[in-house]
Amino acid sequence: MAWLFVAPTLFLLLAINIFPLLWNIYLSFTNYKANAPNRPLRWLGLRNYERLLSNEDIWASMQVTARFVFWSILLQVVLGFALAWLLNRRFRGHGFWTTVIVVPMMLSPAVVGVFWTYLFQPQAGIFNYIVNFFYDFGDFTMIGDPDLAMWAIVLVDTWMWTPFVMLICLAGLRAIPEYLYEAAEVDGASSWRQFWTITVPLVLPFLMLAVLFRGIENFKMFDMVVELTSGGPGSATELASIYLKREAFEKWRTGFSAALAVVLFVTVFGVANIYVKLLNRVKER
Repeated sequence: MAWLFVAPTLFLLLAINIFPLLWNIYLSFTNYKANAPNRPLRWLGLRNYERLLSNEDIWASMQVTARFVFWSILLQVVLGFALAWLLNRRFRGHGFWTTVIVVPMMLSPAVVGVFWTYLFQPQAGIFNYIVNFFYDFGDFTMIGDPDLAMWAIVLVDTWMWTPFVMLICLAGLRAIPEYLYEAAEVDGASSWRQFWTITVPLVLPFLMLAVLFRGIENFKMFDMVVELTSGGPGSATELASIYLKREAFEKWRTGFSAALAVVLFVTVFGVANIYVKLLNRVKER
């Protein structure tokens, strides 16, 4: 009877998650093209993976992805923790401001990308108006400048997902018992000392959890960046996911793109597992 009730869930899991993964792994060893399904299928062995390791464009897209993940997470952690620390003081109207701050993360990434595209417009965009209010740069657009495009997508991602990090940090701050601070005050510890010896160590697991979630999501970021820059100008913002999409659905190199998908999956899975072990060690302290 137990297996009878569990069977539908297991079937959906196999059909939606396990089978596509196994099928993708199989295709990564072949010359399969999705736009020519009747083409004779040829087994290539590890040839697709060998081409991956020697492809400079893939390494370039991985470097772009690494820079995007690093800077976006760094800004989100710093700003998210700062906002959480301010809201944890429970000033008048803190509930209203909490609601206002979390609005960006409720939006669709694709919608956010289109929305910020208009904000970055060189003539009518409000972003240029704000920047030129402080210094006259003239008509320019961050998403059209190879040197600034990366910072544009980092800025938009930080605007959208800092509230997520803030909520996790806020939960960590409110989980700290008040008696720890009271005991520290009795011992004569300053506010700065309390911050580094009580607040930071106890909130650190929550911060690391936020980094884990955002790292995984940003590594496979696609929709927001596609709507914002489409990987341009040139390849300045061509993340690994965008490169994968072009190989799979523009060049129709399905077997090769399947191999790239497997490499990306193994990379994220491996790094995440190592990070989780580190997180568990921090929790045990």
